[in-house]
Amino acid sequence: MTSAETPIVRILEPDGSFAPTPEAEPLREIVEALDESALEQMYRDMAVTRAFDQQATMLQRQGQLALWPPSLGQEAAQVGSARAARSQDTIFPSYREHAVARVRGVDPVSILALMRSATHGGWDPTDPKNGNTRLYTLVLGTQVPHATGFAMGLNFDGRTGSGDAEKDEAVVVYYGDGAASEGDVHEAMVFAASYSTPELFFLQNNQWAISVPVATQAAGPLANRSAGYGIPTLRIDGNDVLASYAASRMYLDEARAGGGPRAIEAVTYRMGAHTTSDDPTKYRTKAEEESWARRDPIARMRAFLENRGAGSEFFADVDQEGEALAADVRTRIAEWPDPDPASMFAHVYSEPHALMEQQAAWLAEYEASFEGGAA
Repeated sequence: MTSAETPIVRILEPDGSFAPTPEAEPLREIVEALDESALEQMYRDMAVTRAFDQQATMLQRQGQLALWPPSLGQEAAQVGSARAARSQDTIFPSYREHAVARVRGVDPVSILALMRSATHGGWDPTDPKNGNTRLYTLVLGTQVPHATGFAMGLNFDGRTGSGDAEKDEAVVVYYGDGAASEGDVHEAMVFAASYSTPELFFLQNNQWAISVPVATQAAGPLANRSAGYGIPTLRIDGNDVLASYAASRMYLDEARAGGGPRAIEAVTYRMGAHTTSDDPTKYRTKAEEESWARRDPIARMRAFLENRGAGSEFFADVDQEGEALAADVRTRIAEWPDPDPASMFAHVYSEPHALMEQQAAWLAEYEASFEGGAA
């Protein structure tokens, strides 16, 4: 079956009209249960994250960050799934899940500090304020077996499948179409299917693995890969925040209740560069980019809310919040202190290790050899 023939779950059309596809009908009740406040919050999440993302890109161009991976265009897939997760769930991001991290409580400046090379992780994943969000990983696909191992542990520890939706836990792991071709992802799915893990594999198919198009990576829809392991899978319009929310909420509830792993392929588009070291004009056409720009997830949700009566005051308030966040992170990242060089040895091993002590001592001696006591 070709990608064009594969059924896709969509709630909102690109013009913002409410028109569920036949595949989305089972999710209608989940969407209709959302009140106006929840719907407006999703728009706010997307728009404010985009303001942060655009500010981060400018900071990198100004030399304040070593690198930046934009999330432009992928806000709906991220916000919908993040809002669908419950507070007790654990999130395993890749390196572009800025909206997910923000929704879960991570301070956005912590992401900037990581990309500034001023921290070794960004934030403490064990701190409750960070919403059980694990650290970013720039090594393609490694977070997927990590997530599956964690989900296996939830089963072993009896922390899921009890029938108590307020207590049972699940895992969400994010990865892209490039990572979907990595062995790590497939090995994780083998274990997930075999051990019936409470886990949602959330694939953001943004059409490009750096400069390699998805058509080169796979002969058919990427959703077929997870389905091939016997994992129930949905293919959704990743630029539709309501489809992302409803599909993720349904699948996470099923996984938490003991139904085993679930998978979603969110068909979206990376409107920006892969990272700020990339030039997408070398491999993408302007026509392609313009075609996807007409499916912008934020414009789609705005039109939907306007049709429901949202006024200009609401959208002005959201814009003001985005501008305030951009100004705040711009100020705070410039004030972020450089890390102590010795901190690089702190968490290599869980216990003190002689090799780390030797290397730390060598570094201290080396630094002291320079005038002023620092290299």
